[in-house]
Amino acid sequence: MSGQVGVQISGVGRLLVAVYGVLALAATGRSIVQVFTKFDQAPLAYALSVIAAVVYGIATWALIRSGAGAYRIAWVAIGFELVGVITVGTLSLAMPNLFPHDTVWSKFGMGYVFIPAILPIVGMWWLARHRPGVDVS
Repeated sequence: MSGQVGVQISGVGRLLVAVYGVLALAATGRSIVQVFTKFDQAPLAYALSVIAAVVYGIATWALIRSGAGAYRIAWVAIGFELVGVITVGTLSLAMPNLFPHDTVWSKFGMGYVFIPAILPIVGMWWLARHRPGVDVS
């Protein structure tokens, strides 16, 4: 394993990395367009879209890396994501005036088929089962 950049990922782990990667790209593209074309219309929503894009990017990177450091970073990123989805999802329903335009996490990710609400739960489950140095086949 010496010199290895990534960890061997298969099954659910491979799907998890793929979904995080797609969301990272989608959220990044969406947030760039929002920030550069209409940031003044909904600055909170668009700033949160940028944050979501960064979190998805960090989670993707950390999931494909090996080692305890990347594992911890993945936990922090995915935990932050879960808190963000719950907080923004709740606020976007309870106080819709705060979010005149949707973010990735608005309404628990309804604009993304609720994947943002499900993904961190699956991610945490996967991380719990794949600690560094523990072979779970």
